[in-house]
Amino acid sequence: MRNLTLNFLRAYWWSTRFLPLLVLVLLASCSGSRDVSTGSRVPRGAYTQKGLGSYYANKFAGRATASGSVYRPGEMTAAHNTLPFGTVIRVTNTRNGKSVDVTVTDRGPHTKGYIVDVSRRAAVQLDIIEAGVVPVVVTVLKPAGSR
Repeated sequence: MRNLTLNFLRAYWWSTRFLPLLVLVLLASCSGSRDVSTGSRVPRGAYTQKGLGSYYANKFAGRATASGSVYRPGEMTAAHNTLPFGTVIRVTNTRNGKSVDVTVTDRGPHTKGYIVDVSRRAAVQLDIIEAGVVPVVVTVLKPAGSR
C-alpha cells in the first residue's frame, strides 16, 4: 500500500510540474507562421486582412496614441490591433475601390469584426465619412523599421 501511495504522489508531482510546461510547448509549436503581434517584420504584401474599417471620432484629436504620438485628424495614420507601430499599410474601401496609404500609430479598433480605424483625412479620401463603417482590405506596404 505504501508503494502505491508513493507512486501516486510521484506521478502527481510530475504532472503538476511538467504538464503545464508541456501544454505551453505544444501551444507554441502550433502558432501561425506569421506572427505580426510581436513586432516581427512582415514582408511587403505578405499580410492582407479583410474586415470592417471605420475612422477616429473628432474627440480623440490631440490625445496620445498607444505609440506615444499625438493623434492629428489631418495626418494619414491608422489604428490596428496587431501590426507593429510604424508599419505602412494600404487600406482599400471595397465598396468603391478607393485606397489610402497610412502609418500604424495606435491600437484598435476594439469592436469585433473591425480591423482598422483611420484618421479623418484618410477617411475622407476613402469616402467613408457618410457611412461610418465600410468593408476594407488592409495590405502591408512597408514593414515597421524598414527603409
